[in-house]
Amino acid sequence: MTDHSSTNVTVHGTVAAGYEPVREEFAAVLAEEPNEPGSQLTVHRDGRQVVDLWAGEGMDGDSLPAVYSSTKGAAHLVVALLVQDGTLGLDRTVASYWPEFAAEGKGGVTLRELLGHRSGVIGVEGGFTEEELADDRVLAARLAGQAPFWEPGKEYGYHALVIGALTGEVVRRATGRSIQELFEERVRAPYGLDLYLGQPAGLEPRYVAIRPMNPTPEQAAEIAARPFDPKGLSAVAFNAPTDMVAWINKPFVRALGPASAGGVGSARALAGMYAATLSEFAGRPALLKPETRAEFARLGLAGTDRVTLETDHFGLGFERPHTAYPSLGEDAYGHCGAAGSQAFADPASGIAYGYTRRRFAYPGGAAPENERLVAAVVKAAQSSPAGP
Repeated sequence: MTDHSSTNVTVHGTVAAGYEPVREEFAAVLAEEPNEPGSQLTVHRDGRQVVDLWAGEGMDGDSLPAVYSSTKGAAHLVVALLVQDGTLGLDRTVASYWPEFAAEGKGGVTLRELLGHRSGVIGVEGGFTEEELADDRVLAARLAGQAPFWEPGKEYGYHALVIGALTGEVVRRATGRSIQELFEERVRAPYGLDLYLGQPAGLEPRYVAIRPMNPTPEQAAEIAARPFDPKGLSAVAFNAPTDMVAWINKPFVRALGPASAGGVGSARALAGMYAATLSEFAGRPALLKPETRAEFARLGLAGTDRVTLETDHFGLGFERPHTAYPSLGEDAYGHCGAAGSQAFADPASGIAYGYTRRRFAYPGGAAPENERLVAAVVKAAQSSPAGP
């Protein structure tokens, strides 16, 4: 391991030859945010680790921050495996697995449409309690009877805190097992990943508490000036006014590991999970076949997300990172998280990327520094030979 100091910021970890500019960019990002409490960055290329960096108070390479919606990538990797196995069919209706879901005109919604955030079931009237948000079975039971907030299949909008409960109920009805159990058995344990959909109690000392956003005065003024409709789609989808920082910092939430936003894990684990979808990893074969990767990465529905206003946002279960990072291939797939995390696989370059941080980033979602870090990673990969 080597340490690298720049403008009073100490970066720990290692990079492979040719990836030194990534370490320099990582240090530069931290130097611009001197109060940032910590972050991690790990990158694999063609199954080989080429970047493994961390910095900040209380953070090391083995720390386990909350990854919020990057959890969705883990959950929907399980769905992709079940589709690949033939256990689930993308064009079967959700109700064919879960009859109660047919209520309120949702009987025709297919699994493909659900994975594409097209069901319109982004929450429930009146919202959920913090305890309900942590329990996927409770969420699924309440969501089954909810009327959709738009005509299913015609538009899409981020099912921010419920998509894992919805797809997870389909998985449970089809297999008798939860997404959390299948992730543990098929992905986490065999590939040795420190990514948990249900944090074991013994790992609590390695959890690093997430901290709220620390906006500049200008950013705070911009936030205050934004229009907010307490009955709008965004408020429903994000269960406003739930304090998501306080929520994830409660041990019972992390112990249950809700599949939409309750996972904890390191950047090493996020990058490792996506590396395992691309090629041999940890001495085991790739998890996904090329045709499965292509199916889940393909744009599900063009247009504007009704909730987030992002454009061409989703494949199946996974976000399409090419939209945010044009240097990636169109067939890249992954998912960001609310505290700034970002994780993805890019088949075109062989890159698997994982980034975590301890504080919510302005303006929300993937931290803005990912743009710089991804660009540095891609540039280094283009200049370095592929393979082991």
